[in-house]
Amino acid sequence: MNQENNYCQTIIPTMKMQLLGGMTAAHFLRHYWQKRPLLIRGAIPGFRDPLPPGEIRRLARLQEVESRLVWRRGKDWHLERGPVPAARFSRMAAKDWTVLVQGLNLHSNAADMLLRRFNFIPWARLDDLMASYAAPGGGVGPHVDSYDVFLLQGKGRRRWRISGQTDHSLAEGAPLAVLSNFRPEEEWILETGDMLYLPPHIAHEGVALDACITWSIGFRAPSARELGAALLDRLDQALHSGSIPPRYGDRNPKAGSGTGRIPQNMFGYAKKVAAQLVLTNSRIESALGQALSEPKASVSFEPPDPVQARGAFGKSLRLHGLRLDRRTQLLYLGGNFYVNGEVQPATGMDAALLRGLSDRRQIPPRASVARATHDLLYRWYVYGWLHTGILN
Repeated sequence: MNQENNYCQTIIPTMKMQLLGGMTAAHFLRHYWQKRPLLIRGAIPGFRDPLPPGEIRRLARLQEVESRLVWRRGKDWHLERGPVPAARFSRMAAKDWTVLVQGLNLHSNAADMLLRRFNFIPWARLDDLMASYAAPGGGVGPHVDSYDVFLLQGKGRRRWRISGQTDHSLAEGAPLAVLSNFRPEEEWILETGDMLYLPPHIAHEGVALDACITWSIGFRAPSARELGAALLDRLDQALHSGSIPPRYGDRNPKAGSGTGRIPQNMFGYAKKVAAQLVLTNSRIESALGQALSEPKASVSFEPPDPVQARGAFGKSLRLHGLRLDRRTQLLYLGGNFYVNGEVQPATGMDAALLRGLSDRRQIPPRASVARATHDLLYRWYVYGWLHTGILN
């Protein structure tokens, strides 16, 4: 196979090795993002896994962590959803299996810091960090994804094969979405620190050559159905806001002829309902912001213990700054901020400071903060949504 052709450019950076092989984020986004694959040798020189294999297996045992165990026997694929008991690993063969653990950024600061290195993409698109820990021969079969992904190689080696084929038919009876007719066009072996970017719908297969870990940085792309559901949920909230009666009533109807005619009062009630369903820009913005910042169902926050008093909190902000909790999603659009599914109007707030907190996920030490903004930040601190002190 042609290892380095125009379909997927290989970059081997020399002096200043960077995450994107020395190219600027603007160049990558213009020429590769959602367009074509990119292989980057030495994307992170001297890369060290943020979590060791033992910690990955431990997290796979937890109920609140999404995990899957995949193995192959001959041509047959098998899938077991987590939690994965510790004894299960000891019963696995020496080869041909892998455990996938999702959302590691929600459970580890080191994993979250790795995810945040990809901050040239909007936070609204960034989804999670997944680890694939595999025995030799382990993998999940040839498949396609509907989202963008960076595949960063940690410990060990993995062979990747990719194809731009349009035949995405699936193997019958398999417990996971394995392509039935995979025709690889390019192939590479990735070693520690190498990275492969794949846009959506590129067929690919990764097979561990040694016991290895691959870190998948995934980017969500909401479907029309998902966005539609978010908007409908927002409209449902409007219908229950109390501005109109929850159900039509006619306590004083007039007797008379024309019983087949729809009552004028019922028509008037329907018009009031329809007025609540108008998708104004502000309603669309609010629905989108709340949906994209909504924590996953498994996410919970722990309030600080002990809780600092307001004055002590203000002093910590002045001396040490603040940082968002790794599970917090803070976004902004128009005149509103959206944090963990809640909407916060920017009126009366230090909007520039909050935008900086959203963009950089921390506030450096600063001398003063407007009273309203201080009160808001303190409330988020009490909820466990942010913490005092910044990460270097």
